[in-house]
Amino acid sequence: MQLESLCEQLRQGVVPVSTSAVPYEVVATGRRTAVASGGALSTAYPGTHHVMPAPPAGTAELIPPTTVHIPVNRHYEPREKFDMAGGTQRVVTADIQPGDLKRGKAAALGVAADARMRVYVVLLPYTAEANTKITDRLLLQAGLVGLVLIAAVAYFAVRIALRPVEAIRVLTASVTANDPRERVTVPATGHEITALATTINSTLQRLDDAAAQQRRFVADAAHELRSPLTTLLASLEVALAYPERTDWPAAATTAARQTRRLQALAEDLLLLARLDTRAPTTGPETVDLTDLASRLTEQYPVTERPLTLTCDSTAPAPAPGNPDEYERLLRNLIDNAARHATHRIQITVRTQNAWVVLTVHDDGPGVPTADAERIFERFVRLDDARSRDQGGTGLGLAIARDLAHRHRGTLTLTPRTLGACFELRLPRAPAPAEK
Repeated sequence: MQLESLCEQLRQGVVPVSTSAVPYEVVATGRRTAVASGGALSTAYPGTHHVMPAPPAGTAELIPPTTVHIPVNRHYEPREKFDMAGGTQRVVTADIQPGDLKRGKAAALGVAADARMRVYVVLLPYTAEANTKITDRLLLQAGLVGLVLIAAVAYFAVRIALRPVEAIRVLTASVTANDPRERVTVPATGHEITALATTINSTLQRLDDAAAQQRRFVADAAHELRSPLTTLLASLEVALAYPERTDWPAAATTAARQTRRLQALAEDLLLLARLDTRAPTTGPETVDLTDLASRLTEQYPVTERPLTLTCDSTAPAPAPGNPDEYERLLRNLIDNAARHATHRIQITVRTQNAWVVLTVHDDGPGVPTADAERIFERFVRLDDARSRDQGGTGLGLAIARDLAHRHRGTLTLTPRTLGACFELRLPRAPAPAEK
């Protein structure tokens, strides 16, 4: 940097100043004295003769020296340990050819127009050390300032970025089990916080739905339990109030019927509670649904109405799972069909690729299309033909669908012109050769 600056000044015809932190000397052919010198060279070697060797005259092209032997000046006391004190010193040089000087500039420098000049800059250890210290100090200061600025920018950027998160935290802290209706504001930034807010809102919605379902379930269960209890209590109170006029066998029959109804409802509620808390599973056992359907058809109790119950299947239909749960599922479907069938119930079992498909079809009044999914909700009974008076608890189909889902299957109501047809699809167990 210093060398380039000196060369540029000389080309402009300007004699460089002697006050320089770096020692330098400019010599030229045809001159006994230096064109210019500065730094420690001008201080340690005052006089008329130049210290550095002059460049060769003519057009000879020589490799410039990298070291120069500098004589010792006995009358000079260096102020610094590494100041100019003679010996061999490292130098960097640059030559200025006669053609490099602009018109009239050679005369301003006191050299001949055809003279060649050489610029020497001495590389002293203390100069490099001082430059290193200055550079280190500047870098340290710049680094500290940069670190403070980066920390400040990062702090405020994080504070601004996390404002939506804090708003989400404050709002979710106010959500209670009794009132999960609060929703967080979804920022319009489109980044991860937006996804977080959307996910939290979805979670809160599921909690709200679960809480509403639980409240509805408790209310429905209380209502279902109250009806047979009220009937039972009224029958017993009338019998106790008028014992001499009471038909005790009839009263006992009514009490037994309502007690059985309470028992069935309690068992269904307990089963639903267990299904809600247990994870879906397919046990190690394999159940032949064809054999199960045939056995239930033969063992189904005779009803007050004449019903024909047939099972249309002969080929094995193995499905993995719990035999008791499969029996409860199929029995619920048959009980539901028996309550609403007019004359006939038909069960079919078949295999379809990797599935076992079982259908229970009755010839009753059927189910409106709008209620095809609602009938699987808990405590739901349809009016008229599928009413409370026929003895159901309103939990049979809900339990059947939960059992189907537990075995990784599905239970749906398929459209039919006459009656209702429930289709159960379950994964087919692999044959022994396929395992």
